[in-house]
Amino acid sequence: MRNGVRSGLRYGVASAAARAVLDAVLATARYEVSGEENARQFTAHGQPVIYVLWHGRLLPLAHLHRGEGIVALISRSADGEYLARLLERWGFVPVRGSSSRGGSTALRELVRQARAGRCLAITPDGPRGPRQRLKEGVLVAGQLTGLPLIPVAASASRAWWVGGWDRFLVPRAFARIAVVYGAPVRVPRDAGAEELAALRSSLEEELNRLTAEVDARVGAA
Repeated sequence: MRNGVRSGLRYGVASAAARAVLDAVLATARYEVSGEENARQFTAHGQPVIYVLWHGRLLPLAHLHRGEGIVALISRSADGEYLARLLERWGFVPVRGSSSRGGSTALRELVRQARAGRCLAITPDGPRGPRQRLKEGVLVAGQLTGLPLIPVAASASRAWWVGGWDRFLVPRAFARIAVVYGAPVRVPRDAGAEELAALRSSLEEELNRLTAEVDARVGAA
């Protein structure tokens, strides 16, 4: 069997098993969501948005938004392949690329998908960190698409925190999961370097504030 076929089978089996386990675990969770009107004011009228979230908080948010056809930017790494396969099983449309590999191609595809009316999801501290430090690529996506950026954070009262640069959150059974959506952020089409830098700093600060808020709500360590 060729290596590519073997790898494909491995990714497929692993993502199917992960979905089955996570669906069972998260079916026991209780979501407490606030601020959803910040996104719904657009999505309820068929207007797409860009969800902006930290990489380590992706899992409970992806499960919450499963089946919505959201386009998610995922790195081309091996770990990214596992994640892309899982998100596909939850109804997402993965676009592969990052600041280190395939970024310009991925950005063009994100713009194309946005123009087709799809919401986007971007983790601006991925794929290698530093954790909870925002890279400007998400602002460029907002600038080119004209879509509002919606910061969103999640935490869980019972969770495993997987080691690695992002401290990846995996909720345990019967967890209470807090989710909060922040106010939309617009990136002006003509924003220059100085304005983008200011927006980067303020959006990073807001995402970290929201993350601290949800952690406090559920008593996360």
